[in-house]
Amino acid sequence: MQLQHWLRAVENDEAPTVRDPETQEVTVLPVPLARSDGDGLTFTLSKSGTASWILRYRYGGRVRELTLGNYPDLGLAAARKIAREKRVEIDRGGDPAADKRRAVSMTLKDWTVRRLIEDYRDKILADLGKSTQSGYGRNLLRIENRLGALAVSQVSSMDIVELIEYVDAPWNESRMLLSTARMLFRHAAGRKLVPANPCAGIELAALLGRRPPVRLRLMLSEAELKILFSAEMNRENCLAVRLLLGTAVRSDELRNAQWEQFDFAASVWSVPSTKTGPGMQIPLSEPVVNWLKELKTLSGDSAYILPSRAERRKAKFGGDAPINPNTIGAAIEFWITEHKPAIRRFTPHDLRSTAKSHMRALGIGRDITEMCLNHKLPGIEGIYDVHTYFSERREALAIWGAYLQRLELPQS
Repeated sequence: MQLQHWLRAVENDEAPTVRDPETQEVTVLPVPLARSDGDGLTFTLSKSGTASWILRYRYGGRVRELTLGNYPDLGLAAARKIAREKRVEIDRGGDPAADKRRAVSMTLKDWTVRRLIEDYRDKILADLGKSTQSGYGRNLLRIENRLGALAVSQVSSMDIVELIEYVDAPWNESRMLLSTARMLFRHAAGRKLVPANPCAGIELAALLGRRPPVRLRLMLSEAELKILFSAEMNRENCLAVRLLLGTAVRSDELRNAQWEQFDFAASVWSVPSTKTGPGMQIPLSEPVVNWLKELKTLSGDSAYILPSRAERRKAKFGGDAPINPNTIGAAIEFWITEHKPAIRRFTPHDLRSTAKSHMRALGIGRDITEMCLNHKLPGIEGIYDVHTYFSERREALAIWGAYLQRLELPQS
């Protein structure tokens, strides 16, 4: 009854008390509270109202503490019984506190890779950037499908090598897979589930050979641009290609653009967010404004400048959605494959390098072209120079737009 009184008092933000049986004097007890029952068994009560039974004993000359359980789940009689049993173990040379720690450790070592992945998703992946979440998330599924049932402590470097060989992905994707596995088992090592990261020492070049040469961005020539302007494509795709050239934005920025972001009176597009961080204002040249206005007549009542026509995709996004991330690239690829124009195979991202290179050829400074592409300036300058170069970018994009407009005119 006394223990229950103390527990209720702390739970009600009151001080526990004890009455002297002879003098009837009431004494206020300090919290946290620790009261010995004898032979090392101690009742403890924290300020938060957690009551526990602790067995204190000495082992190897040092004081040890073993938590037997919480009160009132474990009553006084049961706590005394367990304490007697543990003291027998101690008298025989045992160390029950160390045994309990080892048992907890072994429970962690019984984790499967699937459970480790769940823990990693919850504690690490959720705080990473969206693109990293996408890449790691894709490869975590591959790891789970292949190694999910294995105990984390049993995973060896051979399992990681076998995983990479089984997935048989291209070089760059295999690198992402190895990187994901390395970060996953780094998390396991941090939790003391493994003594060392099984990915340590694995070299992708030893498994797949040297990394293939990185594809260089190409610049379409003036002749190729003229062919591109006469491409036999869906009109929305033709306009999308022109806008990528005229604004030098990333394809994701264009396909996710909404009409509310455009101020035609000021000829400005306010991009809310970009790959490099905060959003920025993009000056719109005369031909870009004209292309946008034409696109407006084709987009209907959609909020997006490039709306999806696929009913399934629109339903997935609540009735209105931008085009698929691959739509523009697929349209370009289809045109090149089917019509075989006299043009090198290129991607939407190559249109950015095309814009930059031609602007440089038109006499526009390097730093201004970098800012037109929304690239950060290198080194210390990129840290301290917060000027947006808006007027300089407007002039540069106007020069570039006029050049594109000349190429768009029918050739005599």
